[in-house]
Amino acid sequence: MKVFGIQWIWIGLLACGLQAAEVRIATYNVRNYVITDRQVGNTWRPMYPKPEVEKTVVREVILDVRPDILVLQEIGSVEFLEELRSDLNREGLHYPYAVHMAGPDQVRHVAMLSMLQPSEVKKHKYLDFKYLDRRERVKRGLLEVSFIGSNNERFTVFGLHLKSRWTEDKEDPEARLRRIREAETCRNMIVKRTIDQKRFNYLIAGDFNAFPRSAPLRRFYVRGKLEIGSMVPAFDSRGAEWTYYYKKHSMYQTVDGFVASPSMMEFIKNGQGTIVDQDLKQVGSDHRMVYMDLVFKEK
Repeated sequence: MKVFGIQWIWIGLLACGLQAAEVRIATYNVRNYVITDRQVGNTWRPMYPKPEVEKTVVREVILDVRPDILVLQEIGSVEFLEELRSDLNREGLHYPYAVHMAGPDQVRHVAMLSMLQPSEVKKHKYLDFKYLDRRERVKRGLLEVSFIGSNNERFTVFGLHLKSRWTEDKEDPEARLRRIREAETCRNMIVKRTIDQKRFNYLIAGDFNAFPRSAPLRRFYVRGKLEIGSMVPAFDSRGAEWTYYYKKHSMYQTVDGFVASPSMMEFIKNGQGTIVDQDLKQVGSDHRMVYMDLVFKEK
């Protein structure tokens, strides 16, 4: 089946094995890779695509790291994902597999590019929860993609992008409560899809819009006495841990990265990830890519 130039090939749950024992996985918020109102130089542009200079820098980051599995946030429609995939291909980095998930947010989406064939894909688009005096849905949904490691064990990557701090709801300043509820809802689905089914190798990757010790992130660490995972420490070449520059308040914050299940931590090389040094790359996004290498010991 072909959708907008992207090849989707599903052969079955145990259809593929990874060719390499080491797999690099990355998460990257590419900042408004969409058509939206934006400031371009000194000019305000209504309904304007991401400028080419920004797209070029985004590709430079990806080409420098060359992840085998790339989880994306703030990508637009499937046409934008295909554009990025095609541009990378022309520059020497080919991703034969692509998954795009359109959740309740009609503009910004979660997606995944992969050199490795997925064994299963689930798109949890309509996860709902009680919020204040009404019910709401997780704004960008929850993407679930599974693979078979070179050790013949299944591992699952969950991609998400929790609600930003922008809100018009005065009862919930900076959408803190909503982010907690989204985290709880995603967490419960992750537990249902993994631990409840005796599947213990999983990663939660994305932009949490929350700090490592915050209430939303703690939802992904434990539920009562149930241990779910822990934040994977990550640093840039100078030892800094920030992944996002919050321009409104001139603050550097850690909001992107990975939560790994206890058994998945065993596969993370050196037990930590890497944050891409920013330099001029902030032109492409106000977030920094976070990546890590998984080492699978073949049986």
